Amino acid sequence: MKSEHQQLLQTYFGYDSFRSGQEDIIESVLAGYHTAGIMPTGGGKSICYQIPALIFSGITLVISPLISLMKDQVDALHQNGISATFLNSSLSANEAAERLVEMKAGMYKLVYIAPERLELTHFLHQLSELDISFVAIDEAHCISQWGHDFRPSYLKIKTLLQEIPSNPVVLALTATATPVVKEDICRTLDIDLDHQFSTGFARSNLTFSVMKDENRAQFLMRYLEKNHSESGIIYASTRKDVDRISQKLANTGIKAGRYHAGMNEEERTRQQDAFLKDDITVMVATSAFGMGIDKSNVRFVLHYQTPKNMESYYQEAGRAGRDGLDSECILLYSPQDLHIQRFFIDQSQGTDEWKHQELQKLNQMKDYCFTEGCLQAFILRYFGEENPDDCGRCGNCKDNRAEMDVTTESQMVLSCMIRMGERFGKTIISQVLTGSKVKKIEEFGFQKLSTYGILSAKSAKHVADFIDYLTAQQFIEITGGQYPVLKVSDTGKEVLLGKRKVMQKELKQVQTITNIDSGLFEMLRQTRKEIAQNEKVPPFIIFSDAALKDMAAKLPVSISEILMVKGVGAQKQERYGERFLQTIAEYLAGNPEAELEKTLVAHAEVKKQTKKEAAHLETYRLYKEGNNMSEIASIRGLSKITIENHLVTCAEAGFDLEWETFLPKEKLELIHQAIESTGAEKLKPIKENVPEDISYFMIKLALLKMGQTNG
Repeated sequence: MKSEHQQLLQTYFGYDSFRSGQEDIIESVLAGYHTAGIMPTGGGKSICYQIPALIFSGITLVISPLISLMKDQVDALHQNGISATFLNSSLSANEAAERLVEMKAGMYKLVYIAPERLELTHFLHQLSELDISFVAIDEAHCISQWGHDFRPSYLKIKTLLQEIPSNPVVLALTATATPVVKEDICRTLDIDLDHQFSTGFARSNLTFSVMKDENRAQFLMRYLEKNHSESGIIYASTRKDVDRISQKLANTGIKAGRYHAGMNEEERTRQQDAFLKDDITVMVATSAFGMGIDKSNVRFVLHYQTPKNMESYYQEAGRAGRDGLDSECILLYSPQDLHIQRFFIDQSQGTDEWKHQELQKLNQMKDYCFTEGCLQAFILRYFGEENPDDCGRCGNCKDNRAEMDVTTESQMVLSCMIRMGERFGKTIISQVLTGSKVKKIEEFGFQKLSTYGILSAKSAKHVADFIDYLTAQQFIEITGGQYPVLKVSDTGKEVLLGKRKVMQKELKQVQTITNIDSGLFEMLRQTRKEIAQNEKVPPFIIFSDAALKDMAAKLPVSISEILMVKGVGAQKQERYGERFLQTIAEYLAGNPEAELEKTLVAHAEVKKQTKKEAAHLETYRLYKEGNNMSEIASIRGLSKITIENHLVTCAEAGFDLEWETFLPKEKLELIHQAIESTGAEKLKPIKENVPEDISYFMIKLALLKMGQTNG
């Protein structure tokens, strides 16, 4: 028998099972514990508060800094038949007041609010008059001064919780928290470490790469040409770079938009909406873009420059593949990036302690760019995971490109730099090496050097790119401020002396990201876009790419079969089922062989479901061997709450359990007394009428025992 929250997951969201960690977090919250959930971007954090919100009797407040995301989340909830609204600065005073009246009338299950509202004393007073059962805090790392996006307004959350007389359950959620930040969150919100759930930071559908061996502008164009039909984000460090790159892409026929703080709000909104609606495929943006984007079908995130720290990088890269499909995260490294970031830190108004911390983080970004090990394992270690396995799919794990010996060419470049006095940048160095006759070379007398024209068979652009490569490999170091000067590093001197070889790999071959049947998948995407245009919502709110992929694999031909597609709940079955069935029927009419693949997929699903259903049997076997619940949880690598649920399932199936081990007679009597006054329909009222040491697990067993006795 499915639990209430499992049934809600199927009915409203169209999923048969929870993702890793979701059920543990939900059950901890429903048991009345303040809880912390550390889950990667795309790990399904919103489900962790949306399901309890449907079960709790009062309002669920969701505190989120992502104002531009709130409307999309509310629209998505409405699509699923769930009442929700938001309160933020985009509303007029009259609109906000009207929504508060509607909240008091019980019209909404979920209300999203911006943390800045918590600084308004009268707003806190208004909230204290509402029936608030549950407070979910998104982007909870903003609470910690050690978080990469600390916001002072988040410190007002504790005041909010003290002002609400209903003593709501608290859930803190974040995707990017180091061990120090996690500890800070739990201490600030009085969350017991036993109720902190971390699913790990690994994103199994993301492939990470660092490109430092070639010209990034050329790589970017090759990549976009190969993946022209997919949605992606290109992050650049400055507004100038955003404008330059987006214009270049538009000139080559790519549907590219731009987003940065120098644009007016109307233009930013217009560009963002076009991206959400798939009217443009690529968004070029500064880090100002993305925090409010819930677009699930971003297939790639390219960083044109190196970010200032790993938290920023992983959060931005994590906007790829939120629907669970294979996606790429590529960092296009240039040595100049770190030089600029270091300059910004030095010029900032922060304390010496803050500057030291930021420089440490920047050095860790540099280490990431130069590690020869697994890139994902590097990220996981940064966030506190011990001994992570190699992912086997990142750029380093799969890099089998051939290498060329370029030691001689390297010696030519380094020798020329020394003869020029190590006082110049790469432009004039490359001009000297290729024998340019520009006036500046004659003024310095560089045409008389033995290295003048030594690489004349190459273009100045090619040599400049090669200098970038040598700099990226740390044979050349950058000094100076606005106009960088290149010097030969200590390892570069070893190359000059013949003590070290220099090897360069061939250009990376760009592959297409997804391998979905383009015929049916594109037909389904077109159907989705037509519906989205009519309803004036982004296409991914209708269905994610993952749902369309599952639809293309299962090929449903009836309204009942379409409910078996992941992400199709009862509401969406009723609203859109017939339309997508019509598209599939058109496809099958021209592709009769697709029915065979449908049979194979169905067989695989049966095997997967059978394996899942057997999970509680393994728990029961360990229980019968004499292990207690904590030992079973440790052996299986599962939470204690999950083990408890397995035993409840066993009890429902009539398996032999020593009831009094879990449910002493005196506890059973107290539960019976509570049931007499509250009824047995819902667990929470019973829990509120028994001592704290009586758990939900005990209540479930008591209800089962009552049912068996009465039966």
